[in-house]
Amino acid sequence: MWMLRRVVAGLVLILGLVVIYGGWGYVQARDAAPALVVRADRLIAEGHGPDGLGEGRAAALIAVEDPAFAAHIGIDPTTPGAGSMTITQTLAMTLAFDAFAPGLQRIRQTGYAFGLERGLTKPQILALYLDTVPMGPGPGEVGTIHGFYAAAAAHYDVPVSALAKPEFIRLLAVLIAPDTLMLARGGPLLDDRAARIASVLSGTCAPAHNRDVWFDECAAAH
Repeated sequence: MWMLRRVVAGLVLILGLVVIYGGWGYVQARDAAPALVVRADRLIAEGHGPDGLGEGRAAALIAVEDPAFAAHIGIDPTTPGAGSMTITQTLAMTLAFDAFAPGLQRIRQTGYAFGLERGLTKPQILALYLDTVPMGPGPGEVGTIHGFYAAAAAHYDVPVSALAKPEFIRLLAVLIAPDTLMLARGGPLLDDRAARIASVLSGTCAPAHNRDVWFDECAAAH
């Protein structure tokens, strides 16, 4: 009996720590929300929100990175292809952490994501994501680029909406591993990722389960 009590006490302690640490992230996000709303609305007004990507391209990005983005409340452990982090959680990672490390920090990150979902609209979240998402090193002497629009300008010198479809897909391909699938360097890994994304967007194949972010079922489709 004493062992059971110790186990229960340990579980209660762990649950309490999760609630407190996650709640801290939630409160941080809600406190930051008014300034983030102003920032997001400015980006949208400047044409750097989801609509500025071009017709159908915000939907394409969501289909690849976070298929249930429109419906979830910050996390998505079930939708095929969603993976371990939603767009909102990725934004929380960039906004709330100087150096994010998987593990306990995921608790505060998730709480922050819940707070973002309560304090901002989906277009505002997506605008901030597009402005901050890591895109890997730029061409030449350009350092690490943050932001989808910034990456288009650095690599192609045109707005995202003016990119050809293959170029846009290559930008999408970089998102999953920006320090490995470097757009400036190219190579077979980036080509393969882009081909798999094209297969998903065309309906030729689909992710098999929640963690199938690399679209393994699409490997033979292209």
